[in-house]
Amino acid sequence: MLSAFKTCYENLVIRRPRTVLLIVALLTLAAALGLPRFKLDASADSLTLEADRSLDYFREISERYASGDFLVVTYRYRNGDLFDDASLDTLRRLRDTLAQVEGVTSVQSILDVPLLYSPKLSITDISDEIRTLSTPGTDKNLARQEFLSSPIYRELILSPDGQTTALLVNLQLDSRGIELVRERDALRRKRNSEGLSDAEAAHLEEVSQVYLQHRTAQEHRSRARVEQVREILAGYKGEAELFLGGVSMITADMISFIQSDLVVFGAGILLFIIATLLIIFRQVRWVLLPLATCVTTAVMMLGLLSWMDWRLTVISANFVALLLIITLAITIHLAVRYREYIAQNPDWNREQLALAAVRFMAKPCLYTALTTIVAFVSLVVSGIRPVIDFGWMMTMGVTLALVLSFLMIPALLMILPKRTGGVSLDNSHAFTLLFSRFAERRRGVVLGVSLLAAVASAVGISQLKVENRFIDYFDDSTEIYQGMLVIDRRLGGTVTLDIILDKPAEEETAPEGEEDPFAVTGEEEAFAEEDPFGSEDPFGAAGESAEQSYWFTVAGLAKIERLHDFLEQQPEIGKVQSLATLYKVARDLNGGPLNDFELAVARTSLPAEIRDVLVDPYLSVEHNQARITLRAMETDPNLRRDELIQRIYDYAHDEMGIAPENIHQTGLLVLYNNMLQSLFKSQILTLGAVFVGILLMFLVLFRSFSLALIALIPNMLAACVVLGGMGLAGIPLDMMTITIAAITVGIGVDHAIHYLYRFRDEFAKDGDYLATMHRSHATIGRAMFYTAITIIAGFSILALSKFVPSIYFGLLTALAMTAALLGSLTLLPLLLLLFKPLPAPEAPGKPLPVGEGLVSS
Repeated sequence: MLSAFKTCYENLVIRRPRTVLLIVALLTLAAALGLPRFKLDASADSLTLEADRSLDYFREISERYASGDFLVVTYRYRNGDLFDDASLDTLRRLRDTLAQVEGVTSVQSILDVPLLYSPKLSITDISDEIRTLSTPGTDKNLARQEFLSSPIYRELILSPDGQTTALLVNLQLDSRGIELVRERDALRRKRNSEGLSDAEAAHLEEVSQVYLQHRTAQEHRSRARVEQVREILAGYKGEAELFLGGVSMITADMISFIQSDLVVFGAGILLFIIATLLIIFRQVRWVLLPLATCVTTAVMMLGLLSWMDWRLTVISANFVALLLIITLAITIHLAVRYREYIAQNPDWNREQLALAAVRFMAKPCLYTALTTIVAFVSLVVSGIRPVIDFGWMMTMGVTLALVLSFLMIPALLMILPKRTGGVSLDNSHAFTLLFSRFAERRRGVVLGVSLLAAVASAVGISQLKVENRFIDYFDDSTEIYQGMLVIDRRLGGTVTLDIILDKPAEEETAPEGEEDPFAVTGEEEAFAEEDPFGSEDPFGAAGESAEQSYWFTVAGLAKIERLHDFLEQQPEIGKVQSLATLYKVARDLNGGPLNDFELAVARTSLPAEIRDVLVDPYLSVEHNQARITLRAMETDPNLRRDELIQRIYDYAHDEMGIAPENIHQTGLLVLYNNMLQSLFKSQILTLGAVFVGILLMFLVLFRSFSLALIALIPNMLAACVVLGGMGLAGIPLDMMTITIAAITVGIGVDHAIHYLYRFRDEFAKDGDYLATMHRSHATIGRAMFYTAITIIAGFSILALSKFVPSIYFGLLTALAMTAALLGSLTLLPLLLLLFKPLPAPEAPGKPLPVGEGLVSS
């Protein structure tokens, strides 16, 4: 079968090259026609775990409490005090303009929120007309003081210096999208756990497609809305300092970052490829052939993704750059070997030269591609959807790069006239021979440095962490960074966390031995029993039973208040809001505590303005549920999301006696933390899968366990160096850096395969390990050096990104490739010299002088 494949390949590529190139051109054109369908994705699905139940719960709670998406606009007046008439007039005009934007349901500002302390009202006055800052005659100084000190507004709507405020632009809740995605995720979970029937599988496919179309339309509307809001804000830049924040804005900007990265990196890599090929080969044909192969591979792959409606995310934005670099590496190896043959055998015709190069490079290139594929396939265990997609995209891309390289390069060489001039101008083998001589003469240094690097890496890996700040993902010049900074430091935090309390089946008490400071007193209980209006239905006016309103009783509110106060004491937490806020205000306005009857009467008499702000977002009577919302300080250097979540659980369980099934945490902080906490585990699984897969391939390729281990050691060291370096430098694992170790091993091991394959071929000539090492460095060592430098410089271009994880990804991968190259040119040959794993050749010939018969690339 293999023989038939070889014959078919030779007959097609070597003897009918124009047919091959025509087929490739037609396929490329068909793929290119799909490019207008190409889409990017920065939705919540691209930043969360696959099938994360917490995400489903988050959507359920968002729908229950009608807490849709929102934008935040920070406002600081430039020409005077915030509460000046001119400033408030500007703020009013801005508010009214924003309210007209499509998809905006309301805009909340200091002009609209109810004032209860300006002047201070009594509990009976609340049912009267509510005063706001816009009400004629309102005392602005009292209002300012209320915004700064009231339990309702403190650290929420006005900065501590009284000069920066926020407008909350509430957006329409996408109920249809939530319904579709929850239905899709439920079917996915069933598929993964027990399987689906044919009808259910078809329904899953239909729902997934409908949701994708719906989400695409929503994303277009969202980006258009953000741009419209930005245009509105631009009109007020002369009067006020304005920053825009919110998930929609971050999503829109991340799409812009992806688009920018694709253009910058794609163009940068192409220019770099041209320059690299000119420097290496000094011939136009050896610039055009690899370049044509790289561009064809990229266009065909992007077109295929477009036709499949497979979208690039912030993770896979590096896909094009990475694919171009990998394709270039394969073409360089083919070109170098072809030029070696043409220099050694100038009388060979084009067919002999092309066949010889293809036959010699087929096996090592196949195995290097397979090891790279193993590395990328291993990413599917991460559980993070964009990482999984990135793994599959690169698997398909590497396969396509291998196929096109072995189709286009030999086919183009069969069409172009044979040229022998200029193939011996390069003396770069003299440079690579420096490494072989160093490995020969400084064995102790090579082993010592390698051992030191291994120890330092082990120390660094032990210090790896996954906690990082989302704000650090962005350059400090971006609006995302500046807006988050203002909101975080002046307006009570940025990252949301919701604590959901379900009604206990039985009355929960404080742990044994502790007195519950919020227990209902005997006096209050007696009052409730003697209350002639509360014997059966104290909430009759509202049409609700006492059980339905458990959280609006003294006992329920006391429990909420205790947890609320604990949360406010945590240094990482900014603004906390719950029913306890209303409870504190009501107690203050009443001049003392309220009993259950008074609470019921107060609730039924609350005007809509108060209920909308202080009750409805925090109480679900239908579900016997209360909600506490808070915002974490993203800029706090001590923020540890997982530790904070666990601390809250521990206090609720151990100190307050709340049963685990009655308290849940959700929100963006939880979703992001779930993704972060999966990184370390998946990194271990990823590396383990990569090493096992590559070791098995080495065993098949070299048929020697010792040789397989020797080949693996330098690449394991390179992966450990980059992970250890991250730990020592305090760079956390994130969505991008999780892929570095796998990519390092998958691409770096290519050097080991090519080197060992050539080493074994050269060793068969004379059985001399030392001479074989020098000859290998002078031949394949050059191709390794060229490809490594290409990869290192290519990844370094990612430093131009405004997305910080992309910068880390590029520079750390460049570091890893440097370590892999040095390991393959020093440690690998030294291990071969020390352990001598190859069997002696049957009939060794006369040793060849170093460099004899060698040609330049």
